[in-house]
Amino acid sequence: MFKIYNSLGKKMADFRPANKDVVTLFTCGPSVYQRAHIGNFRTFLFEDVLVRYLEYSGYRVRRGLNFTDIEDKAIVESEKRHLSVAQITDENIKVFLGEMKLLGMKIPDYLPKASDHVAEAVEIIERLLAKGIAYWHGRNVYFDPLRSPGFGKIYGLDMTKWPRKKRRFHKDTYPGIQWNRGDFILWHGYKERDKIFWETKIGKGRPSWNIQDASMVGSQFHETLSIYCGGIDNLYRHHDYSRAILESIRPYPMALYWLHCHHLYVQGKKMSKSKGNILYTETLMEKGYSAKEVRFFLIYNHYRSRLDYREERMEAAAGKLRDLRQRVRRISHWAGPAEAGAGRTSREIVKAFQEKMDADLDVRAACDGLYTAVSGIIPAQLGKEEAAGIVQTLRGIDSVLKVIF
Repeated sequence: MFKIYNSLGKKMADFRPANKDVVTLFTCGPSVYQRAHIGNFRTFLFEDVLVRYLEYSGYRVRRGLNFTDIEDKAIVESEKRHLSVAQITDENIKVFLGEMKLLGMKIPDYLPKASDHVAEAVEIIERLLAKGIAYWHGRNVYFDPLRSPGFGKIYGLDMTKWPRKKRRFHKDTYPGIQWNRGDFILWHGYKERDKIFWETKIGKGRPSWNIQDASMVGSQFHETLSIYCGGIDNLYRHHDYSRAILESIRPYPMALYWLHCHHLYVQGKKMSKSKGNILYTETLMEKGYSAKEVRFFLIYNHYRSRLDYREERMEAAAGKLRDLRQRVRRISHWAGPAEAGAGRTSREIVKAFQEKMDADLDVRAACDGLYTAVSGIIPAQLGKEEAAGIVQTLRGIDSVLKVIF
């Protein structure tokens, strides 16, 4: 039984999909006002391994990943660079998809952009206004969490401490890891000289970041999602917002399981432009690492543990992968064209891999077990069928890891 840690409830749980025929999974995609760095890709790679392991385990998966292409930050970047928002975001989406392929990631089935779902956002806002959960203040629309039963359950907020005094937060995002204890914005009403806005049924303006995920999920998935994923920062001021919005207008849960990946740091510090420590995929490849080695470093850890990039750790991970691949090549050399048989060694490798992956996707422990098992094999002592069986088993496992072959 596959067990995962559910942020909603803060406990390990047996995985039982909402729909037995297909696992529906949605992941918070990048804010494309800037390029995705390797810290972002750590989260997206964890999600890629999750999808691949579900498929390896026999599930059919339907996945969505969104692009946030309209928000305050994108508008600021547009003005700073004297380019349109679309020019910036479309280029960053193109680069992002190219890097997904480079890192061996599956392209999701559904890749919505927020700018294509303004009508859906407006429809949700109209329904929230009708219910009295959202309200107009000037030209803007705000959501009142106190009118939403169960608000804050993913994070674990104590709503008895939520202030009753009316406070409104009008920005799309705020820096830092803390809560804005007040009403959050759903709709930015048009202001004079605004360059980004839509003419809609509720007037001129644009949807806030807070409602965009709900508009994109709601337009494509019409039942409870099995899994919703994102980075650990989404536990603050985001996923609880999305959940509250959708569950206020639909009579069923937004998702059964909420999974969150921890941050990647660089030598103990968060990546930021001000620190000058942002790393991109090509930064590591220019140092001589292959795309598979970059992928391996970013997945070779438990997703709920903080990962710290240091040169010596990157080199150690790359060296371990090179050694593993070399050992697998030696086994492949001994494998004949004979049909592969599931020998004892193959069964032991599968068991060791699945036990660790079933324990909340512990990729590091699974890879360490795989490395130990392969290191103990003496190729010259293998028969052709046994060697072929081991190679076939490893190919199956590598359909999840995508680093060996």
